[in-house]
Amino acid sequence: MQITIRKWKQTDAADLAAALSNQNILNNLRDGLPYPYTEKDAEKYISFTLNSDPNDTFAFAIDVDGKAVGSIGAFRQGNIHCRTAELGYYLAEEYWGKGIMTSAVKQLCEKLFAETDLIRIFAEPFSYNAGSRRVLEKAGFQLEGIMKNNAFKNGKVLDMALYAYTRDTL
Repeated sequence: MQITIRKWKQTDAADLAAALSNQNILNNLRDGLPYPYTEKDAEKYISFTLNSDPNDTFAFAIDVDGKAVGSIGAFRQGNIHCRTAELGYYLAEEYWGKGIMTSAVKQLCEKLFAETDLIRIFAEPFSYNAGSRRVLEKAGFQLEGIMKNNAFKNGKVLDMALYAYTRDTL
């Protein structure tokens, strides 16, 4: 199995739409994504990534053997946090538990620390999301704490875990 991260292509729209039209994935993401997620939604997102400032938005398709099976991105923060980026990702459910996301996270972190001035990459999965938390831990992220009552999702108040990977962790 060949796992790479690469720029999005408009031809990925159908695969992206199929992955995100899954409530199990959406339940672990922030609100704001339409459901069902259509190819037109995917085309807009892909255009956004391709036209974004390459110094601030680092968004890639997760490619397994030539097929886009998920998304990974880091987004530069502002002001005093301008050398910090927030990491976000998801993977089509049929690919869960195969080490794909851990590989993609490692690839992105290595790329960002080699090619940018970023000093910190952080992620904030819901605390109940054991799979996502394990991905971060296997990729070298450190748990910095649990943010109590930090989100409201699907009618529930939720805790979130704060993980970070810093340049000096390398």
